[in-house]
Amino acid sequence: MCIEKMEVKLRIYVGESDTWNGENLYSAIVEKAKEMKLAGASVFRGIMGFGANSRIHSTKILRISDELPVLIEIVDTQENIDRFLPFLEEVIQQGMVTQEKINVKLYRMNKGK
Repeated sequence: MCIEKMEVKLRIYVGESDTWNGENLYSAIVEKAKEMKLAGASVFRGIMGFGANSRIHSTKILRISDELPVLIEIVDTQENIDRFLPFLEEVIQQGMVTQEKINVKLYRMNKGK
C-alpha cells in the first residue's frame, strides 16, 4: 500500500538499563505501543551519548558502560500518539520525548501474511 500523508514521529530517548515494573523500559514501551495498536515501533541502541547529567556512555573498551542510550521511534497519527503520551508520562523517570510532523511517502504492509 502506498500512502503519502502527514503523520507524527515520536522519539523516546532512555537508557539501556532503565526499567519499569521489572522489565526493560524500552521493551515495555514497545509492548504497550503494540497493545494500543500503534502502527509500529523500532528500538535503536546507541554506541555513545550523554544526557542531562553530562556523563558520557560509550561502547569503547576503556569505557565499558551498561547505560548506553536507547532510542525508540514510533510513527503514527497525531490522535494515536496523543493517546500514547500519558503512558510515557507514567513510565519515564529520566529521558526525553520529542515529536515532529513528518511526511510519510511510502508505507507498505502485507495483510494476512
